[in-house]
This record gives sequence, structure tokens and C-alpha cells, in this order.
Amino acid sequence: MSPSIPPSSVFLDWSCVRYSNRWVSVRIRLSLGSRKISIQISNDRFDSQKVIVDLGMLNQKIIVCTENSKDTFLVSIHLDFSKSRNSNDQHSSIACCTGTVVSTQNGIRTYWKNYREGFISVIQLLLKMFQCKISTSFICHCSKLFQPTISKLFDLQLEFKMFCLKGSNDENVLWNQISNKLGLVECLRIFSNTTNPGFKPVITSWPQEISILGSDWFTVEFLLACTCTTITLEESHLENKEMDKILREWRAGGLPNLKHLTIGSLNLTDNGEQILGINLNELNGMVIQTDDGSKTAAIEFNQHWIQMSVTPV
Repeated sequence: MSPSIPPSSVFLDWSCVRYSNRWVSVRIRLSLGSRKISIQISNDRFDSQKVIVDLGMLNQKIIVCTENSKDTFLVSIHLDFSKSRNSNDQHSSIACCTGTVVSTQNGIRTYWKNYREGFISVIQLLLKMFQCKISTSFICHCSKLFQPTISKLFDLQLEFKMFCLKGSNDENVLWNQISNKLGLVECLRIFSNTTNPGFKPVITSWPQEISILGSDWFTVEFLLACTCTTITLEESHLENKEMDKILREWRAGGLPNLKHLTIGSLNLTDNGEQILGINLNELNGMVIQTDDGSKTAAIEFNQHWIQMSVTPV
């Protein structure tokens, strides 16, 4: 049985909640009990354990779990088509919006007039309660139904630990709305498809890390303008001459934030076309240095793959 919601007069022993194996579940359920308890919990966010909030919009669910996944709580978002619900159903104020909440064994079901209000309200409640960022799965943006919700989250300046795009041409509108707000993202993953050539994003801001599968559209000009610390390009079309340009720019002081670079491309081959004046197979294991001597980079080369790890001197 799920724990019942206590009245606002109940004294809360926060130390018991903090170290409970199900402290995420307990805190969320308690926060729905009354406005007084909700404010108490929001004002006493715990820093001792990290929480992950993952949006699974394809299934209309928000998954809240501890970093070790020992405590998982599901919040499902539903449209409220019923004018009258069971008298036992609880009506709770969540982020200034009132929704119907039904307790389940491993979480709660919430009912709203539209999906956007439900997702935004629940997410705002969770971010008040926990020191955490939002993550998304790569399939969550397939439907245009949820793109306004994602855009609204960025408008609210909410931070994302991981943000994933499918990279299809029907996401161009969403991309144009958020491309100048990608500084709110810790890790951006794009799963683009060469069978969908309509996805041609314009990048006006950068996350901390970027990983792209199907990165034929990510040109050398994109890369040299990138301010990310970690760059991973799979299924790239970059060639030896472009890799030569990248390394020469880095030696001259370009890509100042770069820590790790990984490029997978069928065009990176040991065909006699040199990089930094040497053959590709001789580049493997080499350490290069910036012109000012402030950084070194270890280079690894395998068949159609090149990696670069930067270390400050």
C-alpha cells in the first residue's frame, strides 16, 4: 500500500526522510499533503543525494530516481476527461495549478486539462524539492504535441543535465526556438538520420558537451566555432584535410575549451594524405602541444576513428 498523505499538523522528522531508502517517494507524497508541508519541503531541499528527473514524453511519464536508481518514483500525466472523479481522489495544488492526483504503488497518476500544464507544473514542483536538473530520452520529441512543452521549459531557463533530439526535419521549428538557449544544457545528444536530410540546424549557443550520431551536417566550420569541452561526432563526413585544419587551429590557440574530441568518419583513412605533415598511422600515440606551450594533446587513431585528449601543462 502507498503511504497516506498526512495532515499539515503532522510533525515531520526530516532526518528520517533524508536517510530512508525511499526518501524520494516519501518527499513527493508528503509535498502533496498541504500547501504548508509543500513549502516546508521546498525550503529544505537536500543536497546529500543527487536526483535524476527524466522526461519520457512518449509515455507521458516523469521518472524521478536517485543517482543509484535505488529509489524510483513515477509521475504519469493524463488528460482529465472526467467531470466527476472518485471521491477518494485527491486534488492538489502543484506549482500554483490544481490537478487531480491518484496514488499508485510506485508513484502517482495526475490529471490535467492539457499535457503542457501537467508536465510544466510537475517539473516545477520537483525542481523546488530537489537539487537536480532535467534529462530527456531521445524519443521524447518525436511528436509535435510535446514540442511547445520543451520550448516552454527552455523559456523558463530550466537546466538540463541531458537533452536529446532525434534530429529529424520536423524538429527544425523546435531547434530554432531553443538554439540560443543551449547553454542551459550540460550534455546535448542528437540522433540525426541521413535519410532525413531536412534537419539543418543553426547553432547559436553551445552546451558543455555535444554528441552527434549521423553528423554529416556538422561541418569543420561548425566544429571550429564550437565552445564545448567534449565533442563526439559519429558517422561524420570529415576528411584528412579537415582534421589537419582542426589540429592546426587547436595548436594556434583555437578550441580553447576543448578537453576531448572524438570523430568517426569513413573519410579518415591512411591514404597518403598527411595530417600535420605526417601519415595517419604515425599520428597514433603522438602527443602534440599548443604553440604557447600551455596544453598538450594525446592523439589516438584507429580505422576511421581519431581521438584527442587535451591536458593543461
